[in-house]
Amino acid sequence: MKNIFTCLLLIFVHSGGFSQLSAQDRSPNIVYILADDLGYGDLGSYGQAKIKTPHLDQMAEEGMRFTQHYAGNTVCAPSRVSLLTGKHPGNASMNGNGQGPIPDSDFTIAELLKSIGYETAVIGKWGLGDPGSPGVPSNQGFDQFYGFLNHIRAHNYWPDYIWSNQGRVELPNEVVIVQEGYARGIGSYANKKEVYVHDRFTEHALNFIGQERDTPFFLYLPYTIPHANNERQPNGMEVPSDEPYSDKDWPQIEKNKAAMITRMDKDIGRLLNKLKSLGLDQNTVVFFTSDNGPHQEGGVDPDFFDSNGPLRGIKRDLYEGGIRVPMIAWAPGLIPAGTESDHISAFWDMYPTIAELTGASFDHHIDGISMVPTLLGENENQENHEYLYWEFDFWDGFRKAVRKGKWKAVQYNNQENSNANIELFNLEIDRAEQNNISDDHPDVLNMMQEIINKESD
Repeated sequence: MKNIFTCLLLIFVHSGGFSQLSAQDRSPNIVYILADDLGYGDLGSYGQAKIKTPHLDQMAEEGMRFTQHYAGNTVCAPSRVSLLTGKHPGNASMNGNGQGPIPDSDFTIAELLKSIGYETAVIGKWGLGDPGSPGVPSNQGFDQFYGFLNHIRAHNYWPDYIWSNQGRVELPNEVVIVQEGYARGIGSYANKKEVYVHDRFTEHALNFIGQERDTPFFLYLPYTIPHANNERQPNGMEVPSDEPYSDKDWPQIEKNKAAMITRMDKDIGRLLNKLKSLGLDQNTVVFFTSDNGPHQEGGVDPDFFDSNGPLRGIKRDLYEGGIRVPMIAWAPGLIPAGTESDHISAFWDMYPTIAELTGASFDHHIDGISMVPTLLGENENQENHEYLYWEFDFWDGFRKAVRKGKWKAVQYNNQENSNANIELFNLEIDRAEQNNISDDHPDVLNMMQEIINKESD
């Protein structure tokens, strides 16, 4: 027999709302876990053969694994804005790093959930507004915040301070402030390491989940793993221990990367076990994904672990490896266990999905489409996107991409050429985007160009 959460969700989907149900009955908790620069191929459940991720693999066995889910963008800040606001990069308030803060005019999913009585928290890497700006979490719908406000400071896992709500919490680490480069005065690394901040994030998340409350909660948990500390080149993959890979005949930097991911996996296992021990797993939906593809920073070679799997490209690319990410959805009794979905979806779909799961309504425009029918295994009721669109404002020019059914178009403009040729791929037979077939399908190419022109205006 389905549990009460499942039944209530089914009632909601088929009746069009929860209006006849009490708030406590209709309101599942939402936990959204976001890794930082984790590739499509970095998890065992997505084909990883060397890095151990048993808890995330079990999460996939107990839930649904998505094979065609896309990040909001190919770097952190604009990807997170798309996630929180439900808008694709052509309509979002950011399409590149360094464009913040997120403005007051954006209405985040946290603000929406708070408006219907949710307790909201973000723990980890925020990166969308420095102190005193409109972009701080408390101005964007979050009741509690613990973590990094600035995404460059988040490069260092042993910082000398962290933010708790709007106050600084000093840590016993001692850091060296970088005096050269783009991160001068911001980026740093530690020469005395006592508190590994990722561990603090996990402890705060466990404490938040365990608090006694009469209201449902929304926990946004953007971990910093496995991002590199760019300021500590070429040894920027810092972790307290390289276990369980100490005896491997690998470069030390790759041992560290693997240890970071396995450490995060273990902590996610602790979070899921906490939900189970408290009986909250029967009324909680957990999502896990990554903000973009794998990086090639801090001394890491993404090919060593085949971090992008069968895909082309890495972080900062709009080829599949830069934006297609692992995504696992878990809710025992609600989401069919051990299932796989090839539904084409993106970060901006999470806004309406979470809204539908929680019974929240909104009347402002977004670009996302709810994935609740897919989560319930009711694929016949799932609405699909006509297309997905990305644009990335990079230092050398705009990068743009469109996914429409089996077709994928990629255009890399630069400062010398603002109208570069468009590459066209058939992902149905060329998932690795090796064969540019633009000359063979001029009609499709024109269609994709029209979409790019429309969305980039």
